[in-house]
Amino acid sequence: MADYHDDLRLAHVLADAADAATTARFKALDLKVETKPDMTPVTEADKAAEEVIRGHLQRARPRDAVIGEEYGSEGTGPRRWVIDPIDGTKNYVRGVPVWATLISLMEAAEGGFQPVVGLVSAPALGRRWWAAKGHGAYTGRSLSSASRLRVSQVSKLTDASFAYSSLTGWEDQGRLGGFLDLTREVWRTRAYGDFWPYMMVAEGSVDICAEPELNLWDMAATAIIVTEAGGTFTGLDGRPGPHSGNAAASNGILHDEFLGYLNMRY
Repeated sequence: MADYHDDLRLAHVLADAADAATTARFKALDLKVETKPDMTPVTEADKAAEEVIRGHLQRARPRDAVIGEEYGSEGTGPRRWVIDPIDGTKNYVRGVPVWATLISLMEAAEGGFQPVVGLVSAPALGRRWWAAKGHGAYTGRSLSSASRLRVSQVSKLTDASFAYSSLTGWEDQGRLGGFLDLTREVWRTRAYGDFWPYMMVAEGSVDICAEPELNLWDMAATAIIVTEAGGTFTGLDGRPGPHSGNAAASNGILHDEFLGYLNMRY
């Protein structure tokens, strides 16, 4: 089994640097916000966080490729760092503390690149989660002060808590009917947003979650944290990993059943 301890330690260093950049400008009255071509916002803090992460990686892992939301792809090879400097930029802009830096290392494997290290750092919440392939998932303040994560054992949808980021996209894909049927079947629904529902699945406080439209940098880190906590992470098509442009995560027990609802089209 590969040992990713050094890579995981580096991910924490990267997250510490990004946290310093993002928290310094959170709720700043003069925060600079621009609109990207896809009509989503980007702030000076998004750019600063990605720049500082790329700078560290250039020094520590010069041979590794980097893919980031704000500055695209750089380099080639069997190892790729995938960065979302601020997942939840709209929350960040509005002063809502639910935002995080997402950092993942992906390695070439059969069937394409797969996450082997993932870290989610949410400094405004005072939370951090991480995982490495074959070594479990954890939450805590540091590598030396952490608790292991495990998904729930809920086995019935009628007992399940279902989380999602928003309603946007389900109707566009013709999945709104199945989505609404699922919300009526489960015990509880909540729209926690962005990275947070996936971390709750990993912690066992939420049982299933899904989003209809995502990018690789939105999913790479959360995918391995969920799976190393014992859960299942796929696209809505059932393909394992963060490769389908959308996501479904669960405790594993409920996965096929809840995917069935989300693939109903009417």
